[in-house]
Amino acid sequence: MGKGMITANTSDYHLNENYPNPFNPITKIRFVIPNEVRNLKDFSSQAPRNDNALVTLKVYDILGNEIATLVNEEKPAGVYEVEFNASNLPSGVYIYKLQAGSFIDVKKMILSK
Repeated sequence: MGKGMITANTSDYHLNENYPNPFNPITKIRFVIPNEVRNLKDFSSQAPRNDNALVTLKVYDILGNEIATLVNEEKPAGVYEVEFNASNLPSGVYIYKLQAGSFIDVKKMILSK
């Protein structure tokens, strides 16, 4: 499996390292939204079923200022890839944060011009 690749296993949330890293000016960020495990005895067949998770993926500068919102929507389980174009930003370290339900993960990336 090549660098920057994740498997299609959707049993756990996962935020992958962006690839390439360092980058100039475009990089890709991959993440996994898992299949939810439901307690079947509490599931009512009359209730509408919504397996989507509210997902946000944001980029911040090293001082914590929000630079970009790459994702802000409900997503079903699956593997996703988002492109980040930093052509209008200066070289430096940036942070990206994935939040989906109670899951939060943060990673850093380096823009090198």
